[in-house]
Amino acid sequence: MESANTLCQGEASKGGVLAYLQRLEAQMNRSHRKSEEPIVPEKESSLRAKIQELRQQRDKLRAEVKQWRARVKASSASEDQNRTVEISEQEVLERQWENVKGILQAYRFTGLSGKLTSRGVCVCIGTAFEGNLLESYFLDLAIEKPLRIHHHSIPAFIPLEKITAAYLQTDIQRFLFSLCEYLNAYSGRKYQADQLESDFHAFLTEPLQRNALCNLLSFTYTVEQRCQTFSFSARLLYEDLTATLPTDVTVTRPGLEASSTHWEECKASHEMLFRTKPLHQVFASFSKEVEKLDLSLVF
Repeated sequence: MESANTLCQGEASKGGVLAYLQRLEAQMNRSHRKSEEPIVPEKESSLRAKIQELRQQRDKLRAEVKQWRARVKASSASEDQNRTVEISEQEVLERQWENVKGILQAYRFTGLSGKLTSRGVCVCIGTAFEGNLLESYFLDLAIEKPLRIHHHSIPAFIPLEKITAAYLQTDIQRFLFSLCEYLNAYSGRKYQADQLESDFHAFLTEPLQRNALCNLLSFTYTVEQRCQTFSFSARLLYEDLTATLPTDVTVTRPGLEASSTHWEECKASHEMLFRTKPLHQVFASFSKEVEKLDLSLVF
């Protein structure tokens, strides 16, 4: 009986120890869970703060990269634009030079010629009238932006500034041709006046009066008609400076008060001749009439 009680107490004691151990384990587990609970939020908060800091650094780096790309793009665009402007100006100058060369080559038989210079090209403009080669003038062009006349021998009374302002920068061909027109017309008018003074001075009773541009001529001349010598005064005005024939002609008879039908016809005939023929050709026709008159008297 006692042994049975002792066994029961031992089992109870053994069961109590196990239960006690289980309670201790349970307490320890609860204590461990409690000790871990505050640690997890602290780590999470720390990680979140680190993530936020890294995100801020990332956004800052992205902004800096974006700004850098924008600066590079702007710089590249500016360089490209400058390069384009340089190329464009160079192309314009090259085209202008090729244009001048083409003009000189195409019209080398019309009085235009040229040669290369360190600045660009020197253009020579040779003038002529009725197949007679007359004065030559040169024009030193600097092929740059804008085109510039470096030096020239164009007479001061030729409207070079007006022609330059109108055509030099926009139409080099028209500029050269317009200048040629003025120079050829001036040389043609001068040639006619020179011929009158040298070859037909016998017809003049007074020296020929002319201005530097040779667009205003005044002279007194004699013509034999019907075995009589008549004296005339002529005034020739060339309003068109690109023309070699006068635009206004006035013929009078010095000291003549009353007019006659014959005089009016003679006046109209002389004025028509001066308007339609070069000056020296008019006096050449007067010489032929005198020759015809002399022959009629002989025979």
